[in-house]
Amino acid sequence: MMKNMLLFRVFGLATVLLFVCNQLPGQIYFEDQFSEINMSTYTYTISETDTLKMDVFIPEDNVSADKPVVLYVHGGGFAGGQRDLPNHHTFCENLAKKGYVAITMSYSLLMKGKSFSCDQPAPNKQTTFFKTAREISLASQFIADHESEWGISPEKIVLAGSSAGAEAVIHNAYWKKTRQGSLSPDFQYAGVISMAGALSNLNWVTDSTAIPTQLFHGTCDNLVPYGEAPHHYCEADEPGYLMLYGSFSIAEKLRETGSSFYLVTGCNDGHEWNELPLHSHFHYVVDFLYNDIVQGEFRQIHQVEKNDDQKNNCKNKDHYQFCVN
Repeated sequence: MMKNMLLFRVFGLATVLLFVCNQLPGQIYFEDQFSEINMSTYTYTISETDTLKMDVFIPEDNVSADKPVVLYVHGGGFAGGQRDLPNHHTFCENLAKKGYVAITMSYSLLMKGKSFSCDQPAPNKQTTFFKTAREISLASQFIADHESEWGISPEKIVLAGSSAGAEAVIHNAYWKKTRQGSLSPDFQYAGVISMAGALSNLNWVTDSTAIPTQLFHGTCDNLVPYGEAPHHYCEADEPGYLMLYGSFSIAEKLRETGSSFYLVTGCNDGHEWNELPLHSHFHYVVDFLYNDIVQGEFRQIHQVEKNDDQKNNCKNKDHYQFCVN
């Protein structure tokens, strides 16, 4: 009986080792490898007004104990949107098929029923960025607390977000104050993916704070500027005048500091670029996650997609040579 049990254990261990060895470096985390995906919903925090949840997608047969994590934050002007919309779940499922633990989270919709445009005072906008980023920190700590259960590495958490979600994740990644009290002082994300997002202070990006950063943006985004411009292009005398630094400005700052970045530019395109990485431009996300995060490569990439259909309502008057050559 003891001999049979020993043989069973040896066989079981050999099976696991065979599975792991068969996952070639060019396959797992780059190509679809897992068809069985488990999805579970968790409450990560309860505030005075909200019960905030996350949907966690785990590839059932990925036996690695330090799987990378992608935490996605939806858009909606901080007034709407849902974590569990079909396109958000599909995005997470597609990542999980490659081996990642992919998560989509809810957050407090602080601007629900309110404007987030030029009539909303700038301090309220900044507070919204801060509070939403703080909730992302709470979600990240919840993820780290499930390290053993989910077989993940807290050192391999990558933030991703669209539109308002992109503004939130890029602030959480670079504004250290948003992580205080929730994450340890030495905590650092493995990377961040901003889909039409921007920072309110470019000085937060330094050689010591820089992490692998992927940025998607259309040059004619009239809501969140591609370069340096006011939020929603508000006039200086309007309450909502808040200078933001979009994807191009962030990439240039990362270039100056000698840091890794991956900028994908849509020439003459608008805010619709906040959704493209979830489907038609998903391959760029996979490329970034595999090469910059999993493989740890240092790259400075600027991928330009040209569209000659100049939008008549484009408020960005800057002319980029890479869009006309």
